[in-house]
Amino acid sequence: MKKVYACIDGLASTACVIDWAAWSAKQLALPLDLLHVLERTDRPQFADFSGAIGMGAQEMLLAELSVLDVQRAKVALQAGKRMLDDAQARATAAGVASVEGRLRHGELLDNVLEVEPDARLFVLGQHYRASDASKIHFDHHVEGVIRSVKCPVLVATGAPFAPPTRVVIAFDGSPTSRTTVETVARSPMLKGLPVIVAMAGTDAAQAHQQLEEARLALTAAGFEASVALLPGEPEDVLPAFVKAQGASLLVMGAYGHSRIRQWIVGSTTTTLLRLSEVPVLILR
Repeated sequence: MKKVYACIDGLASTACVIDWAAWSAKQLALPLDLLHVLERTDRPQFADFSGAIGMGAQEMLLAELSVLDVQRAKVALQAGKRMLDDAQARATAAGVASVEGRLRHGELLDNVLEVEPDARLFVLGQHYRASDASKIHFDHHVEGVIRSVKCPVLVATGAPFAPPTRVVIAFDGSPTSRTTVETVARSPMLKGLPVIVAMAGTDAAQAHQQLEEARLALTAAGFEASVALLPGEPEDVLPAFVKAQGASLLVMGAYGHSRIRQWIVGSTTTTLLRLSEVPVLILR
């Protein structure tokens, strides 16, 4: 059986990640695994200054650093176990029937790729959010997972969790965005939620036709669906539109053929994830 994996790290977004993962696991009727990775930390490198600071001083410093490394590892292990216990209790209280915790060592991405064959969805936290589109640097863990895995990734904001009351699909008419609509139509995760298919661009007949085709596909699958054609560039109009919908979830494909491709997983851009004030579900 596939699982929902929540990648937790004890930072400010952890509670939100747990809550979104719990909600997703219930929607999908799947077990939830809480994954916490104790990552390696590089020890400072020292040149050979023994002649300047005294014979054997460097060896003594390295020995002290080794002791500190052991102590730090023990504390991190204890803190990780306690965090997983608390996270399991929170997810269980939220109504998830099957919850397990995994404490792993190494790099987050390596561990994510190891468990990916069993994953239906990964949920991660967003640690930073830009105030404007020019600030495009993004958490390398989140970006690395989005670039590397083939299953959906839900990036949770640090805001307190609220169950979504509607879904907004970022749509540009490309094959990828049409596949995103089809995936939403098939998935039980978003069943019962109203869906808005939103396109940023010019008011053209082709855009209206593409939006109507997307709406009909969702309606045929039992969704209450509507469309919105927003004049302007995606990064200028979509975040504000989604925010105005209230408790919503933004959904889009990882790759596209318009500016949305650069906007999500380009070599230097993850603007939508940075600007969105609501969680983002990224489909492949």
